[in-house]
Parts: sequence; structure tokens; C-alpha cells
Amino acid sequence: MRILATTVAAAALAFSTPALAANIDLSTWTCRQFQNANKSEVYVIMAWLDGYYKQEDDPPVVDTDEFADTTKKLADYCAAHPDAAFITATDLLFQRE
Repeated sequence: MRILATTVAAAALAFSTPALAANIDLSTWTCRQFQNANKSEVYVIMAWLDGYYKQEDDPPVVDTDEFADTTKKLADYCAAHPDAAFITATDLLFQRE
């Protein structure tokens, strides 16, 4: 699954605009930084998160409706908690234990 997420992220990077940051260290980001990210960065981040939080035996399927719903939930959470650590927000949203 992580290979699939990496492949998707790499493809997104290859076809994205040059405004994309060279490195995105999500461990240092706040929700405010996510809110201020450009569209290309958000796509790459969400694709990476989708793969990161999948279980090893999950099928290699990208559910675009679920993907959009998750992105909205994360954006809503970050709007309400702009100073929260971004990874803390994603752990809460994706129920990481």
C-alpha cells in the first residue's frame, strides 16, 4: 500500500505546477499551514496520507468520494483548530492508534 501511495504522490509531483515545495515536513506543520497550502500541495499531502493510514491488507483502491470527504473533514477540523499540529489532526481524523 505504501508503494501505491508513493507512486501516486510521485505522479502528482511530476505533473504538478512548479510552485510545489521541494520538501513538505508534515511533522512540523500546523493546521494553518495546511489551510494555506496551494492546491497541488494539498493533493500530494492527501494522497500520501491516504496511503500512510491504510492497513497493509486494504485493497489498492482510491475511493474518490471518500478522498474528497476526508479532505473536507480535515479542512473543517483545521479551520476550527488552526494552531493544532497537523499530524495530530490527521491522527484524530484517520483514527490512528
